[in-house]
Parts: sequence; structure tokens; C-alpha cells
Amino acid sequence: MIIEQIPIGPMANFGYILGCEETRIAALIDPAFEPEKLIARARELDLDIEWILNTHGHFDHINGNETAVEITGAKILGHSSATFYVDRKVEHGDKFQIGNLYIDVLFTPGHCPDEICFFVNNQVIFTGDVLFVGECGRTDLPGSNVQDMYQSLFHTLASIPDDVDMFPGHDYGSSPMSTMGFERANNYVLKPRTLEEFIAFMNEP
Repeated sequence: MIIEQIPIGPMANFGYILGCEETRIAALIDPAFEPEKLIARARELDLDIEWILNTHGHFDHINGNETAVEITGAKILGHSSATFYVDRKVEHGDKFQIGNLYIDVLFTPGHCPDEICFFVNNQVIFTGDVLFVGECGRTDLPGSNVQDMYQSLFHTLASIPDDVDMFPGHDYGSSPMSTMGFERANNYVLKPRTLEEFIAFMNEP
């Protein structure tokens, strides 16, 4: 598995290259602001970009889609509720491949109604803006929902083992990536809470 984490744009975003070593087929994950930077690096790695994977539809994650498609001819994958253009719509529990990489889709709304995570080969998860290193996504934006965030963090992502590497959508933490186990042990957002306690916690200034 090839993973390249690349800082992009003015909002501390991460864009990703996810590639299969055997087939050299690759995807870009959230290629916003500077898709050319990701594409140039993929070409240096001799990777053929066939897919664009979007964790959610916020502007700072999809604004490079059109340029990336123009350059690479890649197809766009996103959740079935996405309001931006998507070639392949997916639901929670769907599976797909990038070369010989097997990817499970997790529907994780809360920050954004169409948010999904990509769980690759049972080893790596790309969490978009649901879970950051030491934090979680905001729930005070249009379309955000704190109850959905609770479900995503404490139920859906609870199925991901501790030793899985976690790659977030922004560089907001003390390190650029983490593991699910480290976050469960150290991320104050993931402290065990009832739904009512979590709502009160997220509403604190």
C-alpha cells in the first residue's frame, strides 16, 4: 500500500494519494485547492489515478475535483446523499477496490450529512473531518448534527481496531496522523459520555 499525505491549501487540509503497489492504480482523497500537487507526486511514483474519493462535500475538500478530473480522467466517488457531482455513489457497508486494495465505506455523518470514512485493507482509515488527531469535526455548521456525530464516533468508528492507522482531513493536532487506539486513550472528545453529556460537551464554548 502506498500512502502519501500532502498538505494543501490555506486551511491546513491534507490531500492523499492512495496507491496499490502491485497494479500501480491509485486514488486521490479530497484533492482540494492544489490537485496538481497531488497529481505531480503520483506521477513521480508511477501511479495511474483512476479515482477521486471524497470524504464529504464541503468546499475545502471538493474544490479540486474538476481540475483533477480534467487532468487524469478519474471518476469521482462519494456518498449517495452527496450534493456535488459523483460518478459512483456508495452507502455504509459498501466495498470497492483500488487495484488490489480493499476499501470498506463507513457512513459517519455529524460534521457533514454526506460524510464517509474509507477503511483500507483493515489497516488504515481516512477519517475526513469526523475525527482529527486530538479533536473531532465541528457540529455547529449548516447540515451538522451533534446526535449524528455521537453515533459516528461512539458506534460506527467503535468497530475499528486500536492498531489501525488514522489519517485525518486536516492538520489540526499534535501530529499529522495517529492510531485509533491512541485517539481512544488520549483524545478528550472520545472520553466515554452519554448522548446527553456529549451534546452538552459539544455545546460548550
